[in-house]
Amino acid sequence: MTDRTATVESVAQLSTVWRAMVLDRDTGADVRDLAGIAVRWADCDFAFWNAVTLTEAAADPELLDRRLVRAADIMRSKRRPGFLWLFEDLLDDDARAALEEATRRAGLVQAFAGTGMAGDLLPLPEPCHPELTFERVTTDEQLRAYADINSRAYGFPLAAGRDGLLGSTLWKREVYAYLALKDGVPVACAATVEADGRLFVVLVATEPDRQRRGYGEAVTRKALYEGARATGLTRATLHATAAGAPVYPRIGFEPNSPIRFYTLAG
Repeated sequence: MTDRTATVESVAQLSTVWRAMVLDRDTGADVRDLAGIAVRWADCDFAFWNAVTLTEAAADPELLDRRLVRAADIMRSKRRPGFLWLFEDLLDDDARAALEEATRRAGLVQAFAGTGMAGDLLPLPEPCHPELTFERVTTDEQLRAYADINSRAYGFPLAAGRDGLLGSTLWKREVYAYLALKDGVPVACAATVEADGRLFVVLVATEPDRQRRGYGEAVTRKALYEGARATGLTRATLHATAAGAPVYPRIGFEPNSPIRFYTLAG
């Protein structure tokens, strides 16, 4: 695939998966596909489920300006904060050069950065780690542990992560969500979900005091292994934070577009 083709795939995967995740929350979700903008906004306390994404390929500076202003207006209309996801490789060269000034005019500030990744890497061997056992998330107690690991890893209040996941039938039945346990205590988590003929990796996290021990990679491999075994799919996609990005090429993922995550200024 060309870089832009891979980026279009990455944006489509986000739109598909986030539609399901947002509609899973009974909070008056806003799911719309507007001109050049996908709105996937649960308006819950878990900010990752509140997303606006630019979707047009080869956007020029003028179009970028219009879309950023519209996206920021949508974000301002919501009760709870979230992120604008911007995939840099969708922009033409002039728009990329103008991006910093364009986001400033729209009243947006960058919160953090990430990378889209994909690969024809499945099936994987059944994973193992000498210190870990794995459990699929099927109970409310396991789902709470999954939410809490994400909250601590990403710096959210525990209540925010729980607002994003607790009570979900989707996560207990349709998502291949796994906990990694050391001595019976959950220390890391990862999940995959089927989306348009691919497995999408979502909400990978490791307890902050247990990082850099291979736990995140091991549980991601487990979620991929079990998802592929259940579905027969061979291609997988994900969106990695800068901190997590070095893990995934070791599994077989190839980076595509840089991603910038923006919040409203002030």
